[in-house]
Amino acid sequence: MKQVTDCSGVPLPVFAQGKVSFCKIVEGAKPVGSVYLLKLQVNAEDSTNSAADSLPVAGQFYLLRAKKSGVLLGRPISVYAAERTADSAELSFLILKKGTGTQELCALRVDDGVDLIGPLGNCFPAPADDDKVCIVGGGIGIAPVAGFANTLPAKSYDFYACFKSGCYGLDYVQPAHLTVTTDDGSVGVHGMLNVALTADTLKKNGYTVVYACGPTPMLSYVQKICKEAGVRSYLSMENRMACGVGACLGCTIATTEGNKRCCKDGPVFDGAILDFTPPKFKPLRGEVVSTNSDSNLPDLRVDVAGVHFANPVIAASGTFGYGSEYASIFDVNKLGGICSKGLTLQPRPGNTGTRLVETPSGLINSIGLENPGIAHFIQYELPAMLALKPVTIANLSGSSLETYVEGAKLLDETAVPMIELNISCPNVKAGGMSFGMDCTSAANVTKAVRAVTKKPLMVKLTPNAPDLIGIAMAVREAGADAISLVNTFQAMAIDLHTGRPVFDNVRAGFSGPAIKPIALRMVYDVVQAMNRLPEKERIPVVGLGGIATWQDAVEFLLAGAAAIQVGTATFANPFAMTEIVDGITVWMKQKGFKTISEFRGKAQGA
Repeated sequence: MKQVTDCSGVPLPVFAQGKVSFCKIVEGAKPVGSVYLLKLQVNAEDSTNSAADSLPVAGQFYLLRAKKSGVLLGRPISVYAAERTADSAELSFLILKKGTGTQELCALRVDDGVDLIGPLGNCFPAPADDDKVCIVGGGIGIAPVAGFANTLPAKSYDFYACFKSGCYGLDYVQPAHLTVTTDDGSVGVHGMLNVALTADTLKKNGYTVVYACGPTPMLSYVQKICKEAGVRSYLSMENRMACGVGACLGCTIATTEGNKRCCKDGPVFDGAILDFTPPKFKPLRGEVVSTNSDSNLPDLRVDVAGVHFANPVIAASGTFGYGSEYASIFDVNKLGGICSKGLTLQPRPGNTGTRLVETPSGLINSIGLENPGIAHFIQYELPAMLALKPVTIANLSGSSLETYVEGAKLLDETAVPMIELNISCPNVKAGGMSFGMDCTSAANVTKAVRAVTKKPLMVKLTPNAPDLIGIAMAVREAGADAISLVNTFQAMAIDLHTGRPVFDNVRAGFSGPAIKPIALRMVYDVVQAMNRLPEKERIPVVGLGGIATWQDAVEFLLAGAAAIQVGTATFANPFAMTEIVDGITVWMKQKGFKTISEFRGKAQGA
């Protein structure tokens, strides 16, 4: 089939499937292993509209997504080089290993499959015959401008390459003059772009046009000096993308001509129209500590309702047994706390039928609070839990107000440091979530349990309630010392073989990464409502729901959570919680925070 182009001859995007022909670390990039060169072979018979014939024009990009991928969206990656062979095309990309999507691309091996959409976007306009050309690349932004440089006659341009450390991506560059700058002075001139290129430099060297790609602050600077020097500029921008073809409007950027789609109207724009208004908020920073000694490690200790935790990471109820189950896999003593399996006054056999259904981004469970009963727990499981370093939290559930009360009485006579009152389990026909769906019933069970125990009482709320904030305030007024949220969302699955619901109870509880953004919003909302109260009337909120990484955990802490709980993530990665502890530590050190209280709730504007 013939190549598909627009009226200007620019290739239009197609869907293609490529195979990896090369994927290696790029030498010269620092830190070592931070940048990879990925080469993909696209055969004509493996693509729609003959993608092998649609070689990109300098400045265009592709959406790339590994066939074996855990991400939803392709990642926009600029073309570094492209070459046509007899029946295929080889596309080369420089990839900065950053998030999950790029990490997957950098981990590819020869013959692994990659889905591509492209070539996408516009291209760098060719300079006039009498133009004096200046090309600027910053960091991974070196790729598209280096590809553009390769289309120009050798020594017809000057090239400025700027990096934090090291130097790479100059294989196809043949400038009249090459200037390299590095923030750390490891290569070339010590400093950022402004030590080598200024408005005066543009005038002195007689440049008439500047082409640039790099981080936004660098592009803003290029725009500024070009305006001062009266020089045209073409800047390649980036933004988060979904469709890549101009349909979703998710990647718009501000210009003097209104919003422009980065994927369709760009990524290359006339620099004069771009709006580089500074971000509304500055990067989060504490008091940066320069030393690497252990004595200056951040203090991760937190208090929840007067109970002291070594760190804010707590194993969520129902996912960690009683603590000892995972002891042979990792050191559970590194956790801040452990919530027991949901406990009821009498033993429960749990639900019949199928209990688990995996989804692409979560888990539906219908366990039904199977447990040995509180008396058995007190005699057998509790001593072993108390022998561990993490704070033991007894998760108390019930089928009636009376069973909640009697269970609380038994737990009150033990050494358990805290009770988590579970009024949010969706997997039982009586009790559980039914107590947490309205303010009156939630307050009644909280008040009744509060009357029979002096233990710190944390009430676990359901996200399925129509008035979550109202219920949070009701249990606070009824005597709760803390709140934990969210429990699982109601969900279901249908068996395609029988045509009937998979679970005997029809509905079950949905957890996992898919619920994290919604859970985060709910925690944020409840904390925000608490903050409107006088300080002495507030109670802490422990956040949970889809937390799988340290980044997730930090988001919940920034939203105002006093601590966090991790559940389903442990099934996918048994080391998730210890990795979260380590990740929070590293992040705090990088940001200069000595204690969690220094940044907790910062997203609230506090």
